[in-house]
Amino acid sequence: MTDVTGDPVTISGASAASDVLHTLFHSDQGGHEQVVLCQDRASGLKAVIALHNTALGPALGGTRFYPYASEAAAVADALNLARGMSYKNAMAGLDHGGGKAVIIGDPDVVKSEQLLLAYGRFVASLGGRYVTACDVGTYVADMDVVARECRWTTGRSPENGGAGDSSVLTAYGVFQGMRASAQHLWGDPTLRGRKVGIAGVGKVGRHLVEHLLSDGAEVVVTDVRPESVRHITEQHPGVAVAADTEALIRVEGLDIYAPCALGGALDDDSVPVLTAKVVCGAANNQLAHPGVEKDLADRGILYAPDYVVNAGGVIQVADELHGFDFDRCKAKASKIFDTTLSIFARAKVDGIPPAAAADRIAEQRMAEARSRH
Repeated sequence: MTDVTGDPVTISGASAASDVLHTLFHSDQGGHEQVVLCQDRASGLKAVIALHNTALGPALGGTRFYPYASEAAAVADALNLARGMSYKNAMAGLDHGGGKAVIIGDPDVVKSEQLLLAYGRFVASLGGRYVTACDVGTYVADMDVVARECRWTTGRSPENGGAGDSSVLTAYGVFQGMRASAQHLWGDPTLRGRKVGIAGVGKVGRHLVEHLLSDGAEVVVTDVRPESVRHITEQHPGVAVAADTEALIRVEGLDIYAPCALGGALDDDSVPVLTAKVVCGAANNQLAHPGVEKDLADRGILYAPDYVVNAGGVIQVADELHGFDFDRCKAKASKIFDTTLSIFARAKVDGIPPAAAADRIAEQRMAEARSRH
């Protein structure tokens, strides 16, 4: 599962459509319950809604708006992302299955009110089997528009009954994952005196910096956007800066590495030179390919599975369905600490990497829910 939650996929060639169908019906990465192809020619909408597993409840996952190279690539991405959400929601303890939607096109060019309203009608036609939210290319303001046609919409603005930006609780959940990692590895759930490197200090990363500094950690940051780094150093002059991610992962004495930007941060090039003893970050799809989790384990690096520790955001949007309460959400996100510890314990007992242990626990919860139906 660990390779299917992040950046958009690219599929090319004449066999693309058959590859997608093989994934859906025949591969271990398939098993989806429903895939809906949506088109509204008046607005230019082309979308794919994929529901992977609804054993735990209605599928919950965001809407990605992206200029895919082909329709087949869009379907493949929707399948991968929906499956990833099944695991994330299961490990977050939510009564939701996994689903995801993608809208095909450049949002800067084709996004319009008419298109979003049309998309909302398609989501509404599923009668609550799928609950949508923000993802790459969609924002709180977009969800406000979608919600005008569909009550199964989360990630809306506070003015429209929503919870707004979910990055605050995402960062808080990652911090809880770091505390659990420290407890497991060093016997103390504090980051005091630990050196933590954060790659990507945007919406989530900057909140993570605050948590770490408050806990007494030493922080090193990097970001491809100089203005993001400048924002951090102006507020916190004691924060160190690495030239880039390549430099960050080689920082001497680094205790924890937190990938908080793009996926694929852990690959055949980065893992051998990583100085950190723990990897725990907010980015999706951190493992570039299957087998990287074993490479980390072989080097004695503790990996906190990304879809477990970054679940604060989905916890927040799920809570919005019941009338958002921040304190209630924060209490749920605090449980990421215990969940992460349970994964490390399961990994030790089973003699497998934590990523595989997380998958097993999630699959067990979904299977048990299915057997009760």
